[in-house]
Amino acid sequence: MIGKMASLKLERWKLVLTDWITANLAFILFNILRYFDQSHATFRLDALVNYLTQTKICLEQFFFPIVILAIYWLSGFYNRPFGKSRFGELLNTSVISAFITIILHLVLLTNDQMSDISSNLVQILMIFAIFFSLTFLGRLFIINTQIRQFKNRNWRYSAVIVGNSKKAHELAKKMNESKVVISNSIEVFFRIPGESDFQQDALDLDQIESFCKEHDIDQIILAPQKMDEDQILNLVYRLFPLGKPIKLSPDTLNFMTSSIKLKDIYGYPLVDLTHSSMSECEKNIKRTFDVAVSLLLLIILSPLYLFLAIWVKIDSKGPVFYLQERIGLKERPFNIIKFRTMSTNAEKDGPQLSSDDDPRVTRSGKIMRKYRFDELPQFWNVVKGEMSIVGPRPERKFFINKIIKKAPYYTLLYQTRPGITSWGMVQYGYASDVEEMVERSKYDLIYISNMSILVDLKIMLYTVLTILEGKGK
Repeated sequence: MIGKMASLKLERWKLVLTDWITANLAFILFNILRYFDQSHATFRLDALVNYLTQTKICLEQFFFPIVILAIYWLSGFYNRPFGKSRFGELLNTSVISAFITIILHLVLLTNDQMSDISSNLVQILMIFAIFFSLTFLGRLFIINTQIRQFKNRNWRYSAVIVGNSKKAHELAKKMNESKVVISNSIEVFFRIPGESDFQQDALDLDQIESFCKEHDIDQIILAPQKMDEDQILNLVYRLFPLGKPIKLSPDTLNFMTSSIKLKDIYGYPLVDLTHSSMSECEKNIKRTFDVAVSLLLLIILSPLYLFLAIWVKIDSKGPVFYLQERIGLKERPFNIIKFRTMSTNAEKDGPQLSSDDDPRVTRSGKIMRKYRFDELPQFWNVVKGEMSIVGPRPERKFFINKIIKKAPYYTLLYQTRPGITSWGMVQYGYASDVEEMVERSKYDLIYISNMSILVDLKIMLYTVLTILEGKGK
């Protein structure tokens, strides 16, 4: 972001602090409402103060705003501090305030000695009005401040355009002329080999990685004059490790137009190739679920972990666990953890995929692979944030380079964390060569296009059935 620097973390903390203050104020007003509802008396300041300073009320005043902030986080409100619309946050705050109202009514008010009026619609509406009005006013102040900074061009997203044809420059002009709230500053154009140059001061495409890192570019926009889908996806594969949003015009990649999401109705529509189709709320719920379930399973299954570790150690020489570098979210490498199922020199001749009756697999390994027990340590990868319980299966760079040559769309799988299990693993199973890996990746691409909490639950259910039936490799 150029002009006056606006830190992503700073803006996020502004939102969190504002919500914390308004949550505390709203909860104080909520407790005052409780006091009058329970006392049925005329106003007495000393009695009100005594009520508000009770140990029970003070503990609630401390803990419930924290719970409320957790609900706000789950809603996805803090994921992207910039680019929020007033109308969008009006709807978001309304839904969340209604949810908080229900929780407070069920958890706190039902335990109070309430009069008849306490359970009627008027009281519920009053609680909703308190939390909604204070929360939205606080958020509105922050959002209006951000919008004003962007409108005054004090804040702008820095962007580069891959393409130097007339079409690329027309795109830049349309973006500059659009009535978008968040403005962009096009820093430079990059030549695409084989395309005609519209301007002579463009940079060569080989310089894009160093330029984006040196100038801390906020987003990369693809604007090829004539490039087929495979070429575009190969370019995305190259740019993914930069960790920047990669976008392109919807008419460039027709099969992806359904994934366009309008954040600003006046803005120029671009397809974001680096973010999954899940909403921010679903992403947070998925991550929370992943961590909670993984920690629970690590504890509950600890006796099984100990048994398998002893079995591996007794069965063959070598370490209990096997670490192998895989490629994950945004093409970031990480070490996947598995119980060792092969001999220690299994890949002395280079990377190889396993197959049925593979002589490298140990006796214990055959059983563990059949029931997928070797994958159990990966719940620690989930806790660390390197993997999810459900997601495309991570592969090694050696095989990914081969897959990309046959199926460039594989690049799109880097939009989300890889998983312990996946739609591809359920439908296809393990792959013994690159061709089978390509076939399996088609199922994972379908998953990427249909990601949801419900789909994840279905895949987990099918995975459990696969394990119980011993249908692993």
